Amino acid sequence: MIEPTAGKVATVEGMALGKDYATQECSIARALEIVGERWTLLVIRDALYGVRRYNDFLVHLGIPRAVLAARLQSLTAAGILEKRRYQESPPRDEYVVTERGMALWPTVRSLGLWGREHLAPSRLRYFRHADCGTDLGPYGECPACGTIVPLKDVLMLPGPDLDPDPADPVSRALLRPKRLLQPIETDQMADRV
Repeated sequence: MIEPTAGKVATVEGMALGKDYATQECSIARALEIVGERWTLLVIRDALYGVRRYNDFLVHLGIPRAVLAARLQSLTAAGILEKRRYQESPPRDEYVVTERGMALWPTVRSLGLWGREHLAPSRLRYFRHADCGTDLGPYGECPACGTIVPLKDVLMLPGPDLDPDPADPVSRALLRPKRLLQPIETDQMADRV
């Protein structure tokens, strides 16, 4: 079992695992040093879906606080997320996807398609070209328009296998059709306005 840690070394049944792939001359190994830790791709996925606030990540993912803090810190340090202050008193920040982070969308999309095809044949979400309503192809392309669809023009809709009555406010917010990167608005946020 791999134990997540904020330090340099994780353990697998008493065996120390390094945090990097120093002996590997490979771009995949370099990328895994940033996005290969447990929970990291799910944090990136949620950020692409419009989750921005610490508590929203925490509630939606069910991730331990220390692990989430470490992942957000490493993703910010790597330039995948940008930490922005949205409230001064008390001070609160949100995490916004950068251009570097947006470049991970094809990876997240491909991994989701692979998981659905090989592990869990369910349809949780649809991703469509907002301009024409066509389902995206496997590489994020619009088959009708013949173009790669920019993230801001990807419409995310709930699929038939998504829980129609989830317990957490983030999952409820993600039941509404929305464009990727657009900040989510939870029921709790709407109640405050």
